[in-house]
Amino acid sequence: MKFINGKKKQTENKPMEQREEVQAAGWDAIAKECERVYPGKLREHYGTLLKWMLGGKDPLDGIDLYDGGDYWHFVTYGMSELYEKESDDQEFSGYGMEFTFRLKKDNYEDEKGELMCICGILQSLARLTYIQGEIFNPWEYVYTGQTQGIDVQTKSNITGFITVPDSKLQTLDSPNGKVEFVEFIGVTDRELLAIQHGETTVQELFTALGSETTDYNRDSLY
Repeated sequence: MKFINGKKKQTENKPMEQREEVQAAGWDAIAKECERVYPGKLREHYGTLLKWMLGGKDPLDGIDLYDGGDYWHFVTYGMSELYEKESDDQEFSGYGMEFTFRLKKDNYEDEKGELMCICGILQSLARLTYIQGEIFNPWEYVYTGQTQGIDVQTKSNITGFITVPDSKLQTLDSPNGKVEFVEFIGVTDRELLAIQHGETTVQELFTALGSETTDYNRDSLY
């Protein structure tokens, strides 16, 4: 996979027994912002059974799913410092970001499977940050090189992503530092190649799409 402007911030994990003694101030700040945008609209929380610090394979401690009306809005917990302040960087909380993703509601054969699939993708992206130090900034693209869709049945034209600032969730000045919500938007292989070849830019593609919601059934713009 190709990523842009990768830049690692160092964090240090402390034992879980120490974390349990402190308040989850970072987590609470994210949840409060989500509740501001979607009051009473939390549909599901996907928690991680075995946390990364205990040897688990999933870096995110959890993912919230909110009902946005005609779309589902995913918000991650784990790219920033959710509990006590651990890093020396006083400006940013952890990696300074959390991921979001909007999936258009549709007549899916297996809606639960599609929602879980997105959770798996977000965990995979987080794993690249934790393991390889890849930082995902707004106005970049993620080219996977695959031609099959990211949906459960791999039938969609959507194969990769562009990133934008989430327009609904405001950047946080949390007790542990700044947290920006970076939204991933699904795009087609041809659209990603158009960016690579200089036929368009991420900003121009985003404007042409006219939406932050990923639609598995849309046609490619290029």
